[in-house]
Amino acid sequence: MNSHDCSAADAALRPCRRNDGSFSLWSEHYGQAFHSARGAIQEAKETFLAPAGLERFAAGSTLRVLELCVGTGTNTAVLLQACEQRKLQLQWWGLELDPQPLRLALADPGFRGQWPASTVEAMEERTASIHWGDARQTLRELQAPLAGRCDLVIHDAFSPGVCPQLWSLEFLALVSHCLAPQGRLTTYCSAAAVRQSLQECGLHLAGLRPPAGSASHQWSGGTVASPSVLPLGEPLVAFSQMEQEHLQTQAAVPYLDPTGHASAAEIQEQRRQRQQRSGRLSTSAWRRRWQQGDGLRNAGRFPPS
Repeated sequence: MNSHDCSAADAALRPCRRNDGSFSLWSEHYGQAFHSARGAIQEAKETFLAPAGLERFAAGSTLRVLELCVGTGTNTAVLLQACEQRKLQLQWWGLELDPQPLRLALADPGFRGQWPASTVEAMEERTASIHWGDARQTLRELQAPLAGRCDLVIHDAFSPGVCPQLWSLEFLALVSHCLAPQGRLTTYCSAAAVRQSLQECGLHLAGLRPPAGSASHQWSGGTVASPSVLPLGEPLVAFSQMEQEHLQTQAAVPYLDPTGHASAAEIQEQRRQRQQRSGRLSTSAWRRRWQQGDGLRNAGRFPPS
């Protein structure tokens, strides 16, 4: 495969500001921003940190975190601040293919100004320990030290529509093996194929409500998964009937990458063929049933077909 399929390398990256004034990047290659419009910091707090349930951990205890796709480091910075506030010791493994986004962020005065100096220093220190390279291979190499140990996995890769490699059933199985019995995976992604794969990996799932002020077609704010049954109650919510039916459609056919080396195009084409043979309800029929029109497909970081 092209080693940069899920990377911003070889593509123009344009700094941009989101609605909360936070720093982000726009990838010309993918036609996607690194963060939702509501803002990088807001997204990090609402989608990744709040569902993690850090209040479960007593002061002085160690929090073990695997972060997939470090990107600009915003999720890392929010996590560092939360651990400092809660007096938690952080043991962190960061995986990233491309050093350019983090380098651009740390060189931007606006980005640095978002955080206390101590947070920026801690980020710069952790940059030296990031595992650079294709996460599919890196995570295989880390299975021995991580298996069953991670209290939190932050999964923030580009959407499955453009980067299926990091949302395949096989990759998510590797991710699942890293979770501690009460560990949680948090992600913005609510694609049926990803949720179906997480269930096939034996995880229990919950959803997140759409962010305040979202458009009507943005019916989910993400997914939380754990080897243990998740306690429902804000911010974790049960799947709606619409979401449950979504898992019965062609959209729920998983992305497969048995070798761990397939390109995005290969994974997508193979999946399209399996969708056609699946006999499942079409995603368009599901949309019509719930009167969503074309909004879901065009919702950017929300479920593709």
